[in-house]
Amino acid sequence: MKKRNLLIVDDEEKFADMLARRLELRGCSCTVCFDGRSAMESLDEMDYLLILLDLRLPDLYGVDVLKQIRRIKPDIPVIIVTGHGTEKDRIACMDLGAHDFLHKPLEINTLMSIVDSIAEER
Repeated sequence: MKKRNLLIVDDEEKFADMLARRLELRGCSCTVCFDGRSAMESLDEMDYLLILLDLRLPDLYGVDVLKQIRRIKPDIPVIIVTGHGTEKDRIACMDLGAHDFLHKPLEINTLMSIVDSIAEER
């Protein structure tokens, strides 16, 4: 099975690293960024199957990062992962083309089902 390259963008370093380890045990290859700017730079360096994006980042709001991703790489599915998102946030993100909107703590099997589905579509 081909490695699935995922980009995790989350300022909670322990959460992001733990999520990356759990996904890597399931056959994914993960790049972790802790802010929006480094995530945008990472888009130039690698092709990703999908992006897991937190809403609250130290430098940019996740919705703004999502807008930039849509402009630069419109075909990459973006899954919003948040512990603080509201219904208004969910609607805004979905309107901007987010693939999904998940609340922390994540259920790894649910996330893997989404990853598998996206991988099959591509």
